[in-house]
Amino acid sequence: MFKKNVGGIDRTLRILVGIALLVAFGLNPSSQYSWLYLIGIVPLATGLLSTCPLYSIFGLNTCPRK
Repeated sequence: MFKKNVGGIDRTLRILVGIALLVAFGLNPSSQYSWLYLIGIVPLATGLLSTCPLYSIFGLNTCPRK
């Protein structure tokens, strides 16, 4: 599996933003560009899994060191 590279605050923000975007999609599904709210799946998934592929590519890590 992937190495964890998303820390506490970063993880919390990702989950909150993901949920907010998905709720916005649920509240306004008939809008012309409402499908863009589904992008919220990405931050939600990376927050829940504590890993971000882009962080791995760029060598970033917000997890506390062990």
